[in-house]
Amino acid sequence: MEICVLGAGSLGSVIGGSLARSGHGVTLVTRNRAHVEAVRGNGLRLVDDRRSVAVDLDASTTTTGVARPDLMIVLVKSFDTTAAVESAQDLIRADTVVLTLQNGVGCEELIGDVIGLDRVIAGRTFVGGRLVSPGVVEFGVTGRRTTLGELDGTPTDRLRRVASVFESAGLAVDISTDIVAMMWEKLFVNVATGAWSALTGLPYGELSVHPEVERMAVATVAEAISVAHGLGIEVTTTDPGEPWRRAWEGLPAGFKASMLQSVEKGSRTEVDVMHGAVSAGGRRAGVPTPINDTLLAAVHGLERRLEMGD
Repeated sequence: MEICVLGAGSLGSVIGGSLARSGHGVTLVTRNRAHVEAVRGNGLRLVDDRRSVAVDLDASTTTTGVARPDLMIVLVKSFDTTAAVESAQDLIRADTVVLTLQNGVGCEELIGDVIGLDRVIAGRTFVGGRLVSPGVVEFGVTGRRTTLGELDGTPTDRLRRVASVFESAGLAVDISTDIVAMMWEKLFVNVATGAWSALTGLPYGELSVHPEVERMAVATVAEAISVAHGLGIEVTTTDPGEPWRRAWEGLPAGFKASMLQSVEKGSRTEVDVMHGAVSAGGRRAGVPTPINDTLLAAVHGLERRLEMGD
């Protein structure tokens, strides 16, 4: 399959690199010029605590000249979704499958507004990635599953083909007939650690051992579960501590949540599609969300400070 990863930061590089290793033609598209030049010059290097793997694949800072893909994986930050998909519109053929694996809830609708919702399949993934240096990405894939699904729940042929591609790369995959519920299940993991990591500056190895943080992180997830129930979303998680544990189990101690990675780069976070999605859902469902509301405001304040400069 010819594959374009639109928004190939840390996670996009891990998934794209894994797919390229299994023989698929992969192009990483990212605005990170240093990363692109390193991948073009020396290939992509995937590293973890046990190994270092070199992967040969293409990379570009724009979609200009990129081969039209059979599969486009969208992994840009949520707030860049519309502009990124519009810029890549010429690559999307009538039979191109567009898969969003973005964080949070609502990105699939932004993509659908540009190309039509019927062209989009959605997913959630617990694969981990961290950009160590240009061309070098720390990855965690063992035991970390990806769930894919059509937005209407139909188990289509195109969905099975994409799942097969992921499986061929050694990425554990499930097909869901209720991907919206699965996206909320991933949202639980996002809110368990997202703002807490961003505000404390702690990687998972440190964040996970603080009992005060754990208590409040679990309460943050409990709010999100209540909102999902209030919206009539059939989530299966009943223990709010389970997403907290799932967030960091199996990852290196120094691994950092994506929201903390954004803060450290001085860039905008995805708090609006994480804690913000819980707050907005709570307002629609009439469910109070004081913890998520507070975290949303605190991260917005942190973003403002970053805009102003230290």
